[in-house]
Formats: sequence, structure tokens, C-alpha cells
Amino acid sequence: MSAPTTTPHREGTAGGTTPRRRRRGPRTWLAALPLLVFTGLCFGIPLGAIAFGAVTRTDPATGATHVTGEHLARSLQGPYLTSLTGSVQLSALTALLATVLGVLIAQAVVTSRSTALRSAALTASGVLANFGGVPLAFAFIATAGISGVVTQLADLTGLGWDLYSFTGLTVVYLYFLIPLMVLVTVPALDGLRPQWREAAQNNGATGWQFWRLVGLPVLTPSLLGGFVLLFGTAFAAHATAAALVGGSVPLVTLKIADALSGNVLTGQENVALALGLDMILIAGLVMAVYLPLQRRSARWLR
Repeated sequence: MSAPTTTPHREGTAGGTTPRRRRRGPRTWLAALPLLVFTGLCFGIPLGAIAFGAVTRTDPATGATHVTGEHLARSLQGPYLTSLTGSVQLSALTALLATVLGVLIAQAVVTSRSTALRSAALTASGVLANFGGVPLAFAFIATAGISGVVTQLADLTGLGWDLYSFTGLTVVYLYFLIPLMVLVTVPALDGLRPQWREAAQNNGATGWQFWRLVGLPVLTPSLLGGFVLLFGTAFAAHATAAALVGGSVPLVTLKIADALSGNVLTGQENVALALGLDMILIAGLVMAVYLPLQRRSARWLR
């Protein structure tokens, strides 16, 4: 007689059956429909208008509109290319400096035993990360400008300090980028489990070895994601630079404002739209890097 056959059961399931995943029905999409409609209206329509204006040209005499690549080509030449390059350089530099300084401050906040210090640091970071525009420019002009209080007391002018330059704008951008990096990094540092450090110490690892072999590899996606976020924030900033340096520092946001208002040349509105499309493409590349890094860091630090 043959042995009776039995069906293998998986452990950890009730009745030996494998739980089935629930399939997302149409109700899930219906719940997200208002958000999708809102996103399409607020972002899709302006994006379509920018893309249409960047690749078309209207004849003022006949009113006929035809497709052209002239505006996109001009946006990547001459002073427009210089402004685009200047924005990328400023954003990359400020994002790198803010990432390093923000991580150091965040580590000091996380390792501090004072809950009052942690609350004060996070509250101040939340306020300063959103403090920008004309008020921030005025604050720096009053303190570190040519006739600023700090400039006069410390004789910064004699030391070669110039607020209305690339270096001065870098310092101003760090004022709100560093707090933003602190807000981004503190949850990631909190996600480092104490058991990892204890296991490393039990195996004879030093503090430097723990950070080099465990801490930094785990935090790298979060740190890179924070860098990308800071880069995008600095790249899109306009009001602070417009109020502080005007046109002395070539930035793409200032070039777009000048082209739209006709301060330098008239009839450059389509070139401004082409510059805006270039910025959107760069922001899209930034988000394409940021989202996978964010998902990878969340997988380790939850």
C-alpha cells in the first residue's frame, strides 16, 4: 500500500494556509482621484503651458504659431547658459556645505541627553528653514552688508568680505539650508538602532569603525537624499538672490525674471519659458535620484 500523501503546511499561518494578498480594487484609485485631479490642475496645466511656449513661436504679423527649437537653443547659449551653470554651481556648493554642517549639528542634537536642547534645536531649525526671501536678504544687509553692524565692528570690508557676491550669497543660502538638513537628518540618525552599536562594541569595533562600516553605509542613502533635496531648494530659490545681488551674480531664476519683465531685452518671453523648461528637466533628474534613495533609506531605518 502506498503511503498517504500529505499537503505541506507553512509555519506561522492559521490552518496551514498561505495568506493571500489583498488586491487593490478600484476604490483605492477613486480615493486618490481628488489628489490626482488637483495635481493635474496645479502642475500639469502650467507645465504644459511652459512646454508649449518653449517650443513654439507666434508670428506677430500673421498670428500663426509654428513649432521651433530656437528658444531652447538660445537658452543653452551665451549669458543664459552662464546663468544656468551659475545656479548649478551655487546649488551644488551650498548643498554640499549644508549637508556636512547639518549632519554634524544633527548628530550633536541626537546624542545630547537634554530634551530641552533637542526641542529648541528642532524648533529653531523648523523656523529658520522657512525663513527666506526679502526678509532674510534685509537681515543680512543690515548685519553683514557694506554698512552693516557686524561689518563695521569686525572691519569685514578690509578682510575682503563682500555680501553682494557669489561667496556672500553662499553664506546667505546656508542660513536656511543647514536647518533644513538638520530636520532631514535627525530622523535618520534616530533610526540607527542601539543594538547595532552594542554588537559592534561586543566584537571589538571602535567608534570610528562602527561609523565607517555600519553607520555611514546605512545613512548614505538618507544623506544623499538630503543633499539632493538641498540642491533642489537652492536651485529654485529666487526672492533672496533677487533682493540681495540683483544681476551681479548670474542665476537662472534672475534671468527668467529679467526676460519675462523685459528689463534687458524685449520679446524674450519664450526664451524665459525655455529656461523654465530647462529648470524643470534638471528638477526632474534631481527627483529621479531622490526618490530611490528615499525608499532605500526607509527600508533600513524604519
